[in-house]
Amino acid sequence: MQTTDVLTLLRTVGEEVVEPRFRSLADAEVMEKNPGDLVTVADREAEVRITEVLEREHPGAVVLGEEAAEEDDSVLERFATADHAFTVDPVDGTKNFVRGSPDHAMMIAELRDGEVVRSWIWQPQHRTAYVAERGRGAWRNGERLTRPPVGEHLRGVTSRRSWIGRALGTLGALELTWVCCGVDYPRVVEGGADYALYRKTKPWDHAPGALLLSEAGGVLGTFDGEPYRPQAPAPAGLVAAADRATYDLVRGLLHALPGL
Repeated sequence: MQTTDVLTLLRTVGEEVVEPRFRSLADAEVMEKNPGDLVTVADREAEVRITEVLEREHPGAVVLGEEAAEEDDSVLERFATADHAFTVDPVDGTKNFVRGSPDHAMMIAELRDGEVVRSWIWQPQHRTAYVAERGRGAWRNGERLTRPPVGEHLRGVTSRRSWIGRALGTLGALELTWVCCGVDYPRVVEGGADYALYRKTKPWDHAPGALLLSEAGGVLGTFDGEPYRPQAPAPAGLVAAADRATYDLVRGLLHALPGL
């Protein structure tokens, strides 16, 4: 599929499956996979639709969907060794979606030989599309994106609640992210934050934003200083940073965080 075709797929499924449920979910259409981990009929129906098209158009590729992985561990195992694969997050930021917040997204990433080569983030309520291609740049609604230079005071965000309010060295206290990787990564790219810290590292959450960030001039790496690889065993955590200097600075201060 061409890059524009995949974006059209996300938009179409969003218009037909996700957007009609926004602020219109019945109680029976929201479930818990685990305590506090929500899923909706929109997540499940959108993932099925997207997966069917990707598998039809790319025979032999492994499609790792968030909801499918919850039900079948073997999908993750096949993904880890696949030469050609896709990740699908049908509704990233499900809690936001359920609460009626527009800060949610639909995401796809394509991997070849372990590297993310294309990624798509569609924010249906914001009507904003982020697309990245390895070696060809990052784009927002067709406009080329470049991460702006960091300022004197770095702003850090995290999705881990126990780290909120903690300061790394002389850096300011960590704030809460937008609680949706499909919003967080674009915000870091656009300058809304200078770095973001994550403990959970699921491929469908981070693979799309990883390419968007790197193509805009940013860096995504592990707490151990290794490049992020979606097919590798889950790292202890991730640092998404505006540039290499910020990544190195933040990584050197992580010992200040509890639980590390």
